[in-house]
Amino acid sequence: MTSLKQAIDALEPTEGGWRGTVPENWLQGRTAYGGFSAALALHAAQKSDVDLPRLRSAQVSFIGPLSGDITIRTELLRRGRNAAFVQADVTSEAGLGLRATFVFMRAVESRVDHQTGSAPDFRMPEPDTQTFRGHSAVAFSRNFDLLDRRDDSVGPAEWLRWVRLAERDGLDPMVELVAIADCLPPAALKLLGGPAPLSSMTWLLNILGPQPVTHDGWWLLRATTDYTKDGSSSQQMAIWNAYGTPVAEQMQSVAIFA
Repeated sequence: MTSLKQAIDALEPTEGGWRGTVPENWLQGRTAYGGFSAALALHAAQKSDVDLPRLRSAQVSFIGPLSGDITIRTELLRRGRNAAFVQADVTSEAGLGLRATFVFMRAVESRVDHQTGSAPDFRMPEPDTQTFRGHSAVAFSRNFDLLDRRDDSVGPAEWLRWVRLAERDGLDPMVELVAIADCLPPAALKLLGGPAPLSSMTWLLNILGPQPVTHDGWWLLRATTDYTKDGSSSQQMAIWNAYGTPVAEQMQSVAIFA
């Protein structure tokens, strides 16, 4: 098992980018788990310029499969007084697999302070709670400790799950969060009643508040879909920390071939 930290540490600088490998335990079918490839792209983006502000938003397109040897190239699109936009491309033998635009922005004073909603009523796992370590048929999921809520309070097209990266020591907090943020199965799978061929197309992640922190590595993730038709699914996603503080909001487009 290769941890995310080990995969990042193994990246080698090349002219205009980085060279690395997708370990087998980070695969999702024939491609890298999206959270893994996005986390590597974010790490490279963070190294692309000095004194970048904290991550505020990420726009990710999953263009093609990524496996084996990969190359990550970054480009500083713009850097202003408050924000910096960095593009990161991840390619493998099959070609361009991921393109991400990361927005780094410092906090600025504002007269507006508005927040709605609350965390779902689902308590963080206690030390003696029985969790599960992914699924043997889905390689990347073995890198996470998981606990799903499965009672009638969860909707027919909703996932609610506590997630913890099993090996997280030494990781940048934002890289850890990105690696975790894509850990839920598409909510539309619940409507199908079981596994089906699918492919994430685009992913928008907005970070809320300051640099995210939690307790004992646990994060609460929710995904819901209110539209699945003609092989296309649009879903809303959210993340809270162990204290019930909202950490991120997300939206994802998923192609489902069933």
